[in-house]
Amino acid sequence: MPSRSSSASTANLRRSSISTSDHPFLLNDIDQRCSLDRRTEGDQHGSVQFSSRPSGAITMVLGSCISLQLGAAVAVPLLASAGPGTTTMLRLLGAALLLLLLVRPDLRGWRRPQWGTVLLFGATMAGMNGFFYASIDRIPLSVAVAIEFAGPLLLAAALSRRLIDGICVGAAAGSIVVLTLGGGHGDTASAPLDPLGVLFAIVAGAFWAAYIVAGRRVGTVVPGHGALAVGMLVSAVLLAPFGIAGLHDAVRSPMDLLPFALVALLSSFLPYSLEFAALRRLDARAFGVLLSLEPAAAALFGWVLLDQHLQPAQLAAVAVVIAASIVSTLSAPRASERAPGPPTAPVAAVR
Repeated sequence: MPSRSSSASTANLRRSSISTSDHPFLLNDIDQRCSLDRRTEGDQHGSVQFSSRPSGAITMVLGSCISLQLGAAVAVPLLASAGPGTTTMLRLLGAALLLLLLVRPDLRGWRRPQWGTVLLFGATMAGMNGFFYASIDRIPLSVAVAIEFAGPLLLAAALSRRLIDGICVGAAAGSIVVLTLGGGHGDTASAPLDPLGVLFAIVAGAFWAAYIVAGRRVGTVVPGHGALAVGMLVSAVLLAPFGIAGLHDAVRSPMDLLPFALVALLSSFLPYSLEFAALRRLDARAFGVLLSLEPAAAALFGWVLLDQHLQPAQLAAVAVVIAASIVSTLSAPRASERAPGPPTAPVAAVR
């Protein structure tokens, strides 16, 4: 998921990716990010200026979700020819190069602790994206996205220890069971899902949770947005042992790179840009609710572009995961209401 994407500087960027998709986020980080961006838009007296037309920001977030899942759908045919390792490596490498050209981070001032934090951030991004792409090579896109959402939800429950988050995790876990037993798609719609694909999605969700924690740390020790670009480059390098083997068959001419560049653009660069702009105009809770719709976008593109038809029970399970994510987001206390300590809600990732 492709796709998609909120620490003060990077963890809101997806699962790219997203964008990720990209996709749940740290509400306190987003609140801080929103307040910081709005302060910079105020006049010299420090007044806060809010957008009078939030519809534009809503469109940006929905555009980010669509872009992230569209990129994942475009990547699925590439997985059949190039394999998950090569596809993920080229997609992250392309996105990293685009962001490096845009951000142009000054790495000369980075010290060893900062480099260590960014390397760890890149490692979690590699695991999150690598296992996610391996999962959508075996199971429907929307199912993989829904299963992966369990990672951030579980992290939210572990950090907050609130009953409502535990209920959300339980609902998501039950939905995963329904999704797993519901069957595949196409000619295999009546057969159980590939267990390895389900396992890959669960592992991707675990890496997503680790990515959230690492992203929060990166946002506190590395100024600016260079950590995301460098972290993506690190993740591409870490995936190289799994991607180089298929590179010769996947890329025989420069033109063969275009589909991979399109995936990098849709799954990373566009979600990052749209979400960054939306966070300056939109309330953090509204932002989180909108990002929780990612499984629905994945189901839509899986059906329209990939002919992936879910069973009614699976569609209901996807809806439950979306509802659990929304409830967890809306019930989380705002940064101003929360006692000092670790974050209590999950974060979108660049997928």
